[in-house]
Amino acid sequence: MSQSAHAYAYLRPSAVLDGEAGRRLALETSGGTTPLGAAAHPRFFAGFLAEPAPAAAALLAVADVAAARYYQPQLRASLDPVVTANGDRLRFESFSGCCGVYARLDVLAAGLDGDEIGHGTTNVDVNNPLREALTRIGPAEPLHLAVGPDALEVTTFDGPVVEKKVPLPERWLRGFAETQVTAAGFDLRAELPAVEAVRFLRSLPRGGRAGARVARWVVPAGRTLRPTTRPVPGAVCLPGPERLAALQRVLRHARALRVYGPPVAGGGPAASAWEVELPGMRLTLTLSPDASRGFSGEGGVLGALATGTAEQDADLVAALLAWEPRIEIAELADQSGLGAARVRAALTRLGTAGQIGYDVAEAAYFHRQLPYDAGRAEAANPRLKAARALVEAGAVRLEEGGATAVVTVDDHVQRVRADAGGAAGCTCLWWAKYRGGRGPCKHVLAVDMVREARARGGAVDGLREDGLREGTAR
Repeated sequence: MSQSAHAYAYLRPSAVLDGEAGRRLALETSGGTTPLGAAAHPRFFAGFLAEPAPAAAALLAVADVAAARYYQPQLRASLDPVVTANGDRLRFESFSGCCGVYARLDVLAAGLDGDEIGHGTTNVDVNNPLREALTRIGPAEPLHLAVGPDALEVTTFDGPVVEKKVPLPERWLRGFAETQVTAAGFDLRAELPAVEAVRFLRSLPRGGRAGARVARWVVPAGRTLRPTTRPVPGAVCLPGPERLAALQRVLRHARALRVYGPPVAGGGPAASAWEVELPGMRLTLTLSPDASRGFSGEGGVLGALATGTAEQDADLVAALLAWEPRIEIAELADQSGLGAARVRAALTRLGTAGQIGYDVAEAAYFHRQLPYDAGRAEAANPRLKAARALVEAGAVRLEEGGATAVVTVDDHVQRVRADAGGAAGCTCLWWAKYRGGRGPCKHVLAVDMVREARARGGAVDGLREDGLREGTAR
């Protein structure tokens, strides 16, 4: 997996500081984006945390995930969390080093007491001394929170005094893209009150073989969850329960546990989201379908990336976003003049640049701005590159009626068929193994590209004319 070195530059380390006015949690910011453009050290908030102890514990949980690898745990991981200010809340996000766990802490308006919350996205420094200090935050003492340095400090210091250089694998970027597609298919499956939530989470194993390929399931039973050996209707997959260990930090502050997942389809493992409600906050962990399976390889974004109009639509939709905490599809469709389906495809493409996230609690997308471009994720995706190569080589032949297609690769022939509902299947080994569970194969993607170009009466880049004619051999 390719990776590049990225430097986080901070004016000073984040710290919990003692002063005459009380304790102050100073979270230092690195380079980020604001409504006014790029900023070296943006400032998003200064005020008090309404509930200091739960907030400190939840921040530690997000940091725990950023520092963890649940698959091959002997390898170290380290990524400073991302913080997005959406005007009415602060969102702290991180991925595990194996990209199989996504953590997000939403500190809502009810959890903050101070000046206006800004707009923008940056990274915040989380270091070991800060982690130790956060563990000592008590419930009775007020805690001032500053996300970003004071304006005076920005002008006083000539440059950063702290610099972290970490490897950033491409799969982290792809993980941000895939989680918003995956979570958009979730529904609320269960809600447990505080006592039952704590009892259930404390009963989960904390160790064991994280890479074991055994799908566990739970099903709502009254006010709690009970394990089940098979995915019955209403069940939720719990893949690698030890990956929920970070939630242990906040159990004594929990008010409820909500569980989200997709409809049960077959017996294969599925992703799920586990949200702990805290005073004025929500902490959510989203688990990939298997501990050995990172979100980066799920392939949920490939369909949107393969469409010929998504790139232009994404540019238009991006111009209408402004760090909204809730993105309304209907409103964007009205403003852009695009249909709802094209807006969703455009948002998926923007997600490949880290610009879109999904909040399962509110069943809505939200805007953030990471320093990536959509083309980078597209160029790094091997299935998408292979599909484009097939199209350019004229390897796709649509058969009479258009419901089936033949894809010729060297001396191998694969057949792609669409059912009555439009869902495609393929005769290749990839499809036989995953049955669409990890997105479309390269053959299905190539056929979709050809069909779309034919429907538009045009061509995709490099598409040979014979690939558009029904019944035409290579």
